[in-house]
Amino acid sequence: MAHTHDGIDWNERLSALRRADHIFAKAYRQVAERLVDMVAADGTPPVVVDVGSGAGGMSVAFASVLAARGGGRLVLADAVDELLSAATGHATEAAGGTVTVEAVSVDAADERLTSVLPAADLVWASRVVHHLPDQQQAINRLAGVLAPGGWLALSEGGLDTKCLPWDIGVGRPGLGDRLLAARNQWFVRMREEMPGSVRLPVGWTRALAAAGLVDTSSFSYLVDLPAPADEATRLSVVDMLTWMSHSGEEYLDEHDRVTVARLLDPSDDDYVGNRDDVFFLGTSSVHLGRKNG
Repeated sequence: MAHTHDGIDWNERLSALRRADHIFAKAYRQVAERLVDMVAADGTPPVVVDVGSGAGGMSVAFASVLAARGGGRLVLADAVDELLSAATGHATEAAGGTVTVEAVSVDAADERLTSVLPAADLVWASRVVHHLPDQQQAINRLAGVLAPGGWLALSEGGLDTKCLPWDIGVGRPGLGDRLLAARNQWFVRMREEMPGSVRLPVGWTRALAAAGLVDTSSFSYLVDLPAPADEATRLSVVDMLTWMSHSGEEYLDEHDRVTVARLLDPSDDDYVGNRDDVFFLGTSSVHLGRKNG
C-alpha cells in the first residue's frame, strides 16, 4: 500500500475513483471553466497545478479547458504513483498540442512542495487537505506555490450525497442517513488517530485568510443524477455504499450490516447496481483565496 497519512489504500480505490470521475465530468468541466477564466483573463497561458490529482477527473477538465482557451501548463501532483500515472495519461489525452502536462510525485504535506512545483496561477486541491495531519500548515504550503496574483481553490465539504430512497424495502428505513452518520464517526476517528494530527477549528475561508490570502470566497456546485439512473451512476452508488459501509462498519448495527451486504450482492434481487430507484444527489464546495501581487 502506498504511504498516505490517512491509512487508506488509494491504489485499491482507483477503479471507483475513475467511475466517480465519469459521472462528475460535466460538473468538473463547469468548475474548471470558471476557475481557468479567473486566471486567463489577460490572454497569457496560465500555469495550473492540481495537487492530489487522484484518478485525474479534474486534471482532464483542466486540460481540455486550457486547450479551448489557447493553451497553458498543467502540473499534476500526487503521493500515490499509480494514481498519478493514470491521471497523467488521461490528462495528456485531453490536452491537445497547446497544453503541456507534467507529473510530480510529491506528498502535499512534504516541506519540499514549494520547491518541486512551479509558481502557479491556480492551485487546485480537492478533498486533499482533510487527509493531511496539520491542515492549516498544508494550506499555508499550498498558498506558497502561488505566483503573485494566483488563486488557491480548495474543494472541501458541501452537502452529504444522497443515493438511496428513504425506505428501500430491505431492513429498517433510513439506512442512507445511518451510513452517513457511521462515515462521519469514522472520519473523526481517522483524524484523531492520524500521526501528528492537528485540529482546524475554523471554516475554510478563515483558514485561507490565515495563510495570507485575500479576496476569500466560496461557491458550491451540484451533481444531480436522478432515478432512473444509468449504469455508470448505479455502479458509482455501489462504490459509494461499499466505501461507506466498509469505513463505518463498526458503527453500524448487525441489522444494517446484513442489509448492506444484500444491497451489494449482485445475486440479490435488491442489488443496488440493478435497482432503477437509486440516484446521486450532492453538492461540493470550493473555497477561494488570492495571493497579493
